[in-house]
Amino acid sequence: MLYLTVILLYLFTLIGVGIYKSRKIKTHADFAVAGRTLSPWILVGTMLATWIGTGSILGNAGKTYETGMAALILPIGGIFGIILLTRIAGKVRSFEKFTVPEIIGDRFGPAARLLSVIALVMAYMVIVSYQYNAGGAVLSTILTDESGHALISVEMATIVAVVFIIAYTMLAGLVSVAYTDVGNGIIMTISLLIAFPILWFKAGGWSGMEVAFANMGKVQHMQFFGVYSGLDILNFCLPPFLLVLGDANMYQRFFASKNAEGAKSATKILVFAVLLIELLIIASAWVSSSMIPDAEVGKHVLIYAAHRLLPTFLGAIMMTTIVGIIISTADSFLLVPATSLMRDVYLNYINPKASEKKIVFLSRLLVLALGILAFIVSKGFAESEGFFERALYAYTIYGAAITPVLMGALFWKQASRIGAIISIISGTITTLLWKEAAFIKVIIPDSIYSSMDSVLPAITVSVIGFVIGSLVFPDKK
Repeated sequence: MLYLTVILLYLFTLIGVGIYKSRKIKTHADFAVAGRTLSPWILVGTMLATWIGTGSILGNAGKTYETGMAALILPIGGIFGIILLTRIAGKVRSFEKFTVPEIIGDRFGPAARLLSVIALVMAYMVIVSYQYNAGGAVLSTILTDESGHALISVEMATIVAVVFIIAYTMLAGLVSVAYTDVGNGIIMTISLLIAFPILWFKAGGWSGMEVAFANMGKVQHMQFFGVYSGLDILNFCLPPFLLVLGDANMYQRFFASKNAEGAKSATKILVFAVLLIELLIIASAWVSSSMIPDAEVGKHVLIYAAHRLLPTFLGAIMMTTIVGIIISTADSFLLVPATSLMRDVYLNYINPKASEKKIVFLSRLLVLALGILAFIVSKGFAESEGFFERALYAYTIYGAAITPVLMGALFWKQASRIGAIISIISGTITTLLWKEAAFIKVIIPDSIYSSMDSVLPAITVSVIGFVIGSLVFPDKK
């Protein structure tokens, strides 16, 4: 009961903040980029809570349950991407834009802008979909009786999570999300710092874990080297690297900064904050795995650890942290495509002279529509894919389609409109075909297909198409 009480207090607090902040939303800039008022420390909090989402707390943690200590290498892609972002943040903020497709459109024209919107919406709907499923998993775990019988089905719990996430995002947009993210980031850091040593001692330290994993037939879980091949590391680390380097969520935070220097400073701090939290998540999942022989439970290793392995009050705080992470990430990945559809489609093609009041109203309706669409996507993925696999899939769609073109818009003077269009289309189609088309499995040898994720062929085709298209079809001077 304590778990439910703490989480309900947290959720009601969020709603209160959202209602309070919603009264201050007067313009689209207020709703989409918090009126460009965020300080560096607020930026750090909101970027941290956005990046550390279900992909980390359930995806990476679930992979840790499968492979053990070697999973500590999983954050390396995102960390390197954020390091490069420190060189980009100030420049991006100086553009005074709202969306990534706006940057692409200014450089490569309306066709590239529209195509990037389509790729963004596709990728972000997949990301929001597994936030919903994660929210349902948490609520279903909390609402169990002493015998372990669920008081609410996972499906119904997921619907409850969907309704809350959509409603909260509609209230005040980035203004409410950004400030509550700071609280999420602080609670997340403190709870993980306290939880890890408790789990370590409960597991019996290194020797206790060795014995436990040996009894499970998982001696490799105590090994860091030799578990993943070089191709595995590329498959796991390249998608988050490509996503974070071009992630519209990060760029939206840059646009919301008070100034360029603040965006740059916040991103430098973010490198260390993300590294700390990601390693704590994986380390906690690794230690907890030695105490969870049931593989079905192991899929949600940190949820189980918070509910069953930690002291009750700390477990409730930890569970609240997980809920906060899920909500924050889902809100952000709903808000960005809604902003993009408003700025890059509605205001660009349909009604450029719309009033601020109408823009805010329609932005909220877009959040609702996209939220429902993401729920439909979540139903399709619910049984077919795990959190880790879905995260890589979504990251690849976005990273292969948008990141090369965005980097070209920022840094490559010879990049052309035709090259950008080829890159976006080829990156998206390659990802979808590699993942979904049955004939790919026929024409690609199984030894290659089974060991290679879609990210390598997708980013290769996208970059080659971008370079060749730009050189062969340069823009007219």
